[in-house]
Amino acid sequence: MYHITKISQYKGKTLRVDFEQGEPAFINADIVSDFRLARGMTLTEEQWAEVVYACDLRRARERALYLLDYKDYSYILMFRKLSENYPEQICFEVCDKLAEMGVINDRRFAEGLARRYMEVKGFGRYRAVQEMRLKGLSKEIIEEALEPYSDTESTRERLRALIEKKYRRRLESEDGVQKVKNALVRQGYSYADINAVMEGISKEED
Repeated sequence: MYHITKISQYKGKTLRVDFEQGEPAFINADIVSDFRLARGMTLTEEQWAEVVYACDLRRARERALYLLDYKDYSYILMFRKLSENYPEQICFEVCDKLAEMGVINDRRFAEGLARRYMEVKGFGRYRAVQEMRLKGLSKEIIEEALEPYSDTESTRERLRALIEKKYRRRLESEDGVQKVKNALVRQGYSYADINAVMEGISKEED
């Protein structure tokens, strides 16, 4: 049983709840109001567990919204972040609600990642897929987001631009050419595209 002996101001909207026995609890003022907590009230284990759950749920939701102020998150990434501090059920509830509201949107998140990886970082498709999977995105959503970058011509244009920007000086020797090819494979480009672009550059030089 939890017998409340005192409720006092702590910090901001957080109140300190003291009990007849045990450590004090620090609960949001709105939660105190919602459950009508007051000095002299006695709660059962189950009743107090409901208060704690509601408080943790509120904190987790506020934490999620704070994180989203700085960058976008996929459902899975947000779940992982919240699970560092909150129980699984609370993480699911918060993420489900944010997804329902459209605050978390995996398709929008995937489109942003696709632009970043393909246009800014110059990744090939294979590398982009790998990185997006690590963000917790489904195969279907990844495929949709990368569709605008899937045709061979645009892929080879990006590859050519990447070579000109980062690797052109290394193509002066056979050893350098091989090292560049290996680097481009790690960037996620296929051997077919790499060889085609390199052959084009070689012909131009000849």
